[in-house]
Amino acid sequence: MDSFPAPALRLVEKMHAAATENPARAISFQGAPGANSHRAAMEYAPECLPLPCFSFAAALDAVSEGRAGCAMIPIENSQAGRVADIHFLLPESGLFIVGEYFLPIHHALMALPQADGSFGPFNAAFSHTHALSQSRRYLMEHNMVPLAHADTAGAAAHVAELGDRSVAAIAPAIAADLYGLSIVDTRVEDADDNTTRFVVLAKEPLDPVTLVGQDAITTFVFEVKNVPAALYKALGCFATNGVNMTKLESYHEGASFAATKFYADIVGSPGDAAVDRALEELDFHAKNVRMFGTYRQARVRG
Repeated sequence: MDSFPAPALRLVEKMHAAATENPARAISFQGAPGANSHRAAMEYAPECLPLPCFSFAAALDAVSEGRAGCAMIPIENSQAGRVADIHFLLPESGLFIVGEYFLPIHHALMALPQADGSFGPFNAAFSHTHALSQSRRYLMEHNMVPLAHADTAGAAAHVAELGDRSVAAIAPAIAADLYGLSIVDTRVEDADDNTTRFVVLAKEPLDPVTLVGQDAITTFVFEVKNVPAALYKALGCFATNGVNMTKLESYHEGASFAATKFYADIVGSPGDAAVDRALEELDFHAKNVRMFGTYRQARVRG
């Protein structure tokens, strides 16, 4: 916990104490209180006990060790792309995806006022690298240097701790209230439809039977054989069975670069005839197929 700025650390300690009393209600997340992951946890489960952690690995460890019932992890943003390397984090954690949540992202510029109540001029703005990327045009137009921080709300706490009125933070509006900053400008993100997809991770997977009649997503990782057209044949399993694949990302483990692994999302769940046929064929054309969960498909909000 001691890696958080002092203004955030006080809140972190209170939240950890509350979560310790009832870990089953706790949702761990990466970032300081007030971060978008905190917002996502509270919107997804309003009665939860938010458990801030400094890193993604620490948030997952909290679930693995029983200090939280689940974790809320951002995996991709509509503007900045991949957030957490979930395909590396999931296998190491032993956790499963049990839900997803789409959060519209709106950033505010916040800072400490000058003695006369005015603001700026600002030389730089602190925030998470993705928030800086999502506000790139705004920063360029206002001649502010982007400075990376571990998370958005932590950046706000850092600016409050610095006491430097020539720097600002880009963070959710709630962070200004938490850390005694003033909002200088709102909606500083470059795109109006800026959205982040989160996944909810838990120790045990959902039984696909509980999702019968609901739109579902199934997530898995597979490794193709090192032969010509291996990926083409693997993807054909889903095409010929009419199963829609909504996400496919490639990555390598180790330094050999000889075997490519793929992280995939498909629409449907085991138990659906078409999905069962596609996965059975995939077992023949690929290797090391590992399931990471079936869960209700969420909807992007406007």
